[in-house]
Amino acid sequence: APPADRGREGGAAGGYQRQPRLLTVDEKVVLPVDTNVRLLLTSTDVIHNWAVPSLGLKLDTTPGRTNETWVRINQPGTYYGQCSELCGVNHGFMPIQIEAVSKDDFKAWVEQAKEQYAKRDDGVLTAKAAPVR
Repeated sequence: APPADRGREGGAAGGYQRQPRLLTVDEKVVLPVDTNVRLLLTSTDVIHNWAVPSLGLKLDTTPGRTNETWVRINQPGTYYGQCSELCGVNHGFMPIQIEAVSKDDFKAWVEQAKEQYAKRDDGVLTAKAAPVR
């Protein structure tokens, strides 16, 4: 029988393995490996903090301001993070998921995303394809 669910006891990695539902995101960030990636972050409501500890990322997102950082991911895989600024009642429901993929897989994802997130002439976002998994 599996061990009893004890939340995030024993560190983040153990908790993540036992409770993947806590990491569910509406849209994951897909990035290519072995590439310098510039991240530009802002907020529309309050100060948040975009943190992915395993990648050494931690940057405030501030309304009316764009903050910048860079990342280079060397290994394909899934990397998890969380808003790290107490920002309001939904603070605990702001997970981050980065999917690091090969350059070829990233190019394929970009082509799919062009269709999935296409805009009509009137600027309305339309979903045309199933979400990338």
